[in-house]
Amino acid sequence: MRQIPATLPGRATPAENWHFTLRFLGSTDAAHRDRLIDALRAKRFGSAFEIEFDSLGAFPNPRRARVLWVGVGNGHEKLESLAQKAEAAAIESGYEAEARKFTAHLTISRMKEAQPVTDFLTKARSIHAVMRVSDVVLFKSEPGSGHSRYTVVAAFPLK
Repeated sequence: MRQIPATLPGRATPAENWHFTLRFLGSTDAAHRDRLIDALRAKRFGSAFEIEFDSLGAFPNPRRARVLWVGVGNGHEKLESLAQKAEAAAIESGYEAEARKFTAHLTISRMKEAQPVTDFLTKARSIHAVMRVSDVVLFKSEPGSGHSRYTVVAAFPLK
């Protein structure tokens, strides 16, 4: 396991923007959004749970990274279950099926241009962090000159 260094390649994601994207929707209209909220309300997401961060990695790969992420070990299957339910709600609401498989990760940095981060990942020290997951949240994302701004549209507490 690795420890997240204080200095990251690229532009670090502010902690207040940290979230797991269970399903990205893109631009949407009010009618689709309202149908999605109703479909999400009808889902049984289960109880709150803990996850354990245990790895660092990069998308699309460490040789040409655009995104640096922290991976989830214990608890990833519960996040995957939430993602499957969010995907089902999106499809029920009229959105196209997501082509990419959900990967439980937390984005911690983004690069404007692809760059190698292999050395960075090799030198990073061990990490072990635990986080409680207690809500599924539908956010509106608004890109800005700095970082995106996220506004809560609807929240669905885990029991």
